[in-house]
Amino acid sequence: VMDGRDIGTVVFPTAELKIFMTADPRVRAERRYRELQAKGEAVSLEEIERNVRERDRQDETRAVSPLRRADDAVLLDNSHMTVEEQMEWIDAQLRRFE
Repeated sequence: VMDGRDIGTVVFPTAELKIFMTADPRVRAERRYRELQAKGEAVSLEEIERNVRERDRQDETRAVSPLRRADDAVLLDNSHMTVEEQMEWIDAQLRRFE
């Protein structure tokens, strides 16, 4: 198992299973907001969301190794999934190769 911006497109382009995991920027910001609040940090949800969206823009438009989904990658949008649901989904993808 590997993760990274160009794992499926550059590092392991012939991998049997590639999963492109994503979530809505607002949902990702809310998750980060809860993490930081739990640590006692005073943060703004709006600022976190701006940062998430800006980082996405930078990652997707960088000249070297931009973030992009490999043509043969399956999409996992975990915006509204629990960790357990994600693991079940991944397990189902892996069973395709049995």
